[in-house]
Amino acid sequence: MTQPQPDPTEDPRLRFRILFGPDCYLGPGKADLLERIRETGSISAAGRSMSMSYKRAWLLVEEMNRMFRDPLVESTRGGSKGGGARLTATGEAVLDHYRALHRIMTDAGSNRIAALKAMLADMSDGK
Repeated sequence: MTQPQPDPTEDPRLRFRILFGPDCYLGPGKADLLERIRETGSISAAGRSMSMSYKRAWLLVEEMNRMFRDPLVESTRGGSKGGGARLTATGEAVLDHYRALHRIMTDAGSNRIAALKAMLADMSDGK
C-alpha cells in the first residue's frame, strides 16, 4: 500500500466536524450541501454540483433536518411550476455558525498550520 505524500504545491486546509453524538455530526460536506441548496434552490441540483446522487443528497438533508429542533431545509414537490428547496431561518443560522467557526479556527490556527507545513517531508525529489 502506498503512503500518502504531502503536496508541497498545495496550501494546507483545515477541515473539521462537529460531533453531536456517535452518528450525529455537521461537517464540511453537509455545510457545502446547505450552501449549494441556498444557491440553486434545489436538492437535486445541489447534489449534482457536488457529484452526489439525488438520493444521497436527500438522505443528508433528512439527516440534518432530524438533527436539529427545527428543519434546516424545506422542500416542495414538483408540479406545473416544478419543485424546489430552500434553507429555513434555522438552516441559514446553522450554516452561518458553522462557517464562522471555521473562519475562527482557521485564523487562530494559521501559525500552527504553517509550522506543521514547514515540518512536512520534502517529496519534490520523488522519494
